[in-house]
Amino acid sequence: MQGLAARRAAVAILGKVVHSHRMLALELDPSTGHPLYRDLADNDRALVRAILGVALRRRGQIADLLNRLLDRPIPEKTGRVEDILHVAIAQVLFLDVADHAAVSVAVDEAGRDRKAMPYKGLVNAVLRRLIREREALLAEQDPVALNAPDWLFARWSEAYGTETARAIAAAHMEEPGLDLTLKPGEDASAWAEKLGAVVLPTGSLRIAEPGRVEDLAGFSDGAWWVQDAAAALPVRLLGDVAGKTVADLCAAPGGKTAELAAAGARVTALDISKNRLKRVSQNMARLSLDVETVAADLGTWEPEASFDAILLDAPCSATGTARRHPDMPWLKREADIATLAEIQARFLRRAVSWLKPGGLLVYCTCSLEPEEGEAQIAALLAEEPGVERVPVSADELPGLEDLVSPAGDLRTLPCHWPSETPRMGGLDGFYACRLRRVG
Repeated sequence: MQGLAARRAAVAILGKVVHSHRMLALELDPSTGHPLYRDLADNDRALVRAILGVALRRRGQIADLLNRLLDRPIPEKTGRVEDILHVAIAQVLFLDVADHAAVSVAVDEAGRDRKAMPYKGLVNAVLRRLIREREALLAEQDPVALNAPDWLFARWSEAYGTETARAIAAAHMEEPGLDLTLKPGEDASAWAEKLGAVVLPTGSLRIAEPGRVEDLAGFSDGAWWVQDAAAALPVRLLGDVAGKTVADLCAAPGGKTAELAAAGARVTALDISKNRLKRVSQNMARLSLDVETVAADLGTWEPEASFDAILLDAPCSATGTARRHPDMPWLKREADIATLAEIQARFLRRAVSWLKPGGLLVYCTCSLEPEEGEAQIAALLAEEPGVERVPVSADELPGLEDLVSPAGDLRTLPCHWPSETPRMGGLDGFYACRLRRVG
């Protein structure tokens, strides 16, 4: 059956993500990812990504359907029964897959697993009942609320209101397009025509159906790099960095590093992961950009000299990136936020001390949680008289005035820039604040 190996890989990888808490991106790495994925042809890899994207974006909804279809929960020691059902339901309800094909593969996959084999009949019965009753079952659901973990939805409701929380959760259910940042001097309109893209208000390009990134025009020439449109904004808050010494802290995957270097800064890119820094160096070589990379722990590293400017993209819960990383909501716990907030506070205070007097620091996180954004800055300003906020003005981000908070910080939400065209709406959720060292 066509795509059989891809569906088996999807079941295996889903199990790794939700039970072993492995990041989806690591399992889908073409060189070092899951062996069942690495062995697939490109078209089957695309099918795996599509299945897993839907299975994770709709995980809460699928779990609710199984609760309705089963008389009792699936026993824990049943091998991969739950994962097999989640993958099959994702195909039956949300992908263009023939019902009989999804059921046949699911039953066959249960038969291949010693612990799951006794449940082949259950798998078959549940899926056939789902097919018969799908319209009634779906009509009874609230997918927006179901597909965000309860604790996250409650946090977003408290921070932004229920209506905005629902809009955020709805945005996470949609697969995003591919955003590109052009090198300075490149003609955005010309590249948009060449790539079949649209030019976003920020100047980034967005492609709905990009295919393999490496095959796109301009990749090998280093004309652009992949970067969500929201992630491209914090660097702009540093202003003209040409000729300045700039530290990019927690730099990987390197989109902001590239922005700084392309703008003429002398960049020191620091990250704790040597492997991730290797990727940064490879990208800088493709882009013909000169950057100093340092593999070190920001909690213990000390620079040899102060910097004119610093960008701190602090480690965070990444709750603003679920559009592009649908595994994120199911990998994180609420307790993680407090732990990460402590790290952010420590890193922020260390980074401020490395600024020259009058130097600028932009603190940013790809988190929707106030503890990792606004609250960090409030605490710093209350404790550090030698630091002041430099509010972002509307004319610095023309057309994006709604993304600037009353305090003058940048706050993007996944529900910003909605679009009726599939894969063309939304932004990652980001917070950014600009600070100056005074005295």
